[in-house]
Amino acid sequence: MKIIIGVRFKKPGKVYFFDPGTIHINVKTKVIVETALGEELGEVVVKKKMLPNVTLTTPLKKIVRIATHKDIKHYEENKKKEQEAFKICEEKIKKLKLQMHLTEVQYSFDNSKLLFCFTADGRIDFRELVKELAAIFKTRIELRQIGVRDEVRRIGGNGVCGRELCCCSFLNNFEAVSIKMAKEQNMSLNPSKISGNCGRLMCCLKYEQNVYEDKLSHLPKIGAIVKTEDGEGVVDSIETLREIVKVKLKDDNDDTYYKKYNASDIQIIKNIGSEVVDAEEEENKEELQKLEELEQEDKKNQSEDEIY
Repeated sequence: MKIIIGVRFKKPGKVYFFDPGTIHINVKTKVIVETALGEELGEVVVKKKMLPNVTLTTPLKKIVRIATHKDIKHYEENKKKEQEAFKICEEKIKKLKLQMHLTEVQYSFDNSKLLFCFTADGRIDFRELVKELAAIFKTRIELRQIGVRDEVRRIGGNGVCGRELCCCSFLNNFEAVSIKMAKEQNMSLNPSKISGNCGRLMCCLKYEQNVYEDKLSHLPKIGAIVKTEDGEGVVDSIETLREIVKVKLKDDNDDTYYKKYNASDIQIIKNIGSEVVDAEEEENKEELQKLEELEQEDKKNQSEDEIY
């Protein structure tokens, strides 16, 4: 077992685990920690707890010390410098006529690096911008292209549910979502109803997906032939969470009628269904395809950050 402590560098943001050693630290305490990029200032958000060694993929870095007033003052000075750097960079972007939107500037705690985050449609050749920024700030310059989700996270806002956006309150990582998830959850396939403030598919599509996948794994497909207490029929629709199946049957006069059954009360004879495309999906086909393409592009950009 290993003693760990959770630290976050900005809110919202990912929680990283460190080795507190013999230092006694309370939640909300500012600390200086050792990272791969040098020392950084963060806030303790997870108190000391024991974690099995097998769950640790890499050795934990250490908490260096509890942040002093001098450390906090230096951090606040860096924040002021970031605002100035933001204005200067925006002017340079305008001067060089680059099609990019600056979203955030971050100084490393020891001032050895200056990070500029931006959004753009496609790839940007910003080598000239890097040279000019390096000449002004006399430090290592890093430019990183981020996705629109990251941009909205920084801006903030409320979702269609009326609550603060998940990415601004508790969501640490963006997981892959897809149109398929919306279909399996029987959601409206209208892009305006399944997209978030960022114009991408809502992150909350992922939350219940495992439950739907588990239930769908033992439920019949739409179009499957099943045996019921009233005879054989064809599955017309499914209420996944309730595990209720609507079956199309024929009576003695060969007239069609529909009846609902609990999934446990029917027997699957032939579970070969067809891909169902409803009118709403057909109507929004092009927009849904564009959403799917944007998801793939965001995923690609996220794995190809430009670092100088």
